[in-house]
Amino acid sequence: MKLLMITGLGGGVDLVRGKRGAFYHTLEEFHRYWDRIDIILPKVEGVTEKQFFDNVFVHCSTWPMLYYPAWFLKKGADLHREQKFDLMTVHEFPPFYNGIGARLLAGEINVPYVLEVHHIPGHPKAGSFKEKMYKKAWKVFAKFDTAKAKAVRVVNQKETPEFLISAGVAKEKIAYIPSVYLDLEVFRVYPVKSGVASPPKAEFDGVNPEVEKKFDLVFCSRLEKNKGIFNLIEAVKIAKQKKPDIKLLIIGNGPEKNNLESRIKSYRLQENIFFSGWLETTRDVAMAYNSAKIFVNPSFNEGGPRVALEAMACGLPMVTTKVGLMHDLIRNGENGLFTDWEPSNMAETILKLLNDPALQTKFSQAGQTISQHFEKKAMIRNYAESLQKLL
Repeated sequence: MKLLMITGLGGGVDLVRGKRGAFYHTLEEFHRYWDRIDIILPKVEGVTEKQFFDNVFVHCSTWPMLYYPAWFLKKGADLHREQKFDLMTVHEFPPFYNGIGARLLAGEINVPYVLEVHHIPGHPKAGSFKEKMYKKAWKVFAKFDTAKAKAVRVVNQKETPEFLISAGVAKEKIAYIPSVYLDLEVFRVYPVKSGVASPPKAEFDGVNPEVEKKFDLVFCSRLEKNKGIFNLIEAVKIAKQKKPDIKLLIIGNGPEKNNLESRIKSYRLQENIFFSGWLETTRDVAMAYNSAKIFVNPSFNEGGPRVALEAMACGLPMVTTKVGLMHDLIRNGENGLFTDWEPSNMAETILKLLNDPALQTKFSQAGQTISQHFEKKAMIRNYAESLQKLL
């Protein structure tokens, strides 16, 4: 079978620029289930075509974003004449140019397509005015947008399906296919070094490494407003009043990095909050998780998040907002703790868990059990076979 994937910049940019992020690691296994995969992306400066593995071909638009829908209609039709695709998958998000374009392209080439809705921007909470508008746009446009799709893939069982159904999407059209694919040989508990801890600087080298629990908290994501990272900074400021030596490691880069550094400096938290930046390999990320006691997910809206499950596989107890898969997996007080988006509540929840080693152990064991259900090869096989069954 041959697959045409239509996606946005997101992980696609990292892919074509050589960063081995989540999209690369998904394709590493996913490509085995298809004779050929072609991926259409918006314009990425300096890149037009790239090949990965033996059968994955990426095509970046050569036209500005304003004309991208027209370009991918033409490119998709040209590719189909050559390859005769069996199915299209379409990563959909406002302003819906992927979905509209796929609807038109499917009508032209007569190939079924699956809309993939990984999360609803602004739901359950908006991180910006733009996200508020995007949520309203989904409410208005969802029924029309999904009408011609073969199915609508969602990656959690409660939050996104309930929203789409309330917006008029047919329940029977919605298919839950998780998008968390964990390499459990990498994301696992590593041995802890004995002896006196060194200064709080993460060490990420080694094949079977030992780590030091240098940080109380760890956060991992692209640094954007909707990830709730500014609320977490505020929470650390509040928690510091009761725990002056509290330490947070922030993994990742993004557009808010400079603003975060300024906020940290203004709060005099330079000895409490540390940045690792982009980490090159998944093992680096796993070691960084292992260097902390607790993972905090303060996001406003998510499909997963994947990083929360990675941290759980590494044995980290969870403090999280009620978003995405967390609704499905976390039972408050049994295998993790929920916090709301208020920094004071977040600080109180974090301190409660930090001060209760027995609860940390309980959540750690429960989280590792949960993470086993998202093993990479099994989940990617489920994804590929679920798509193929639709045919």
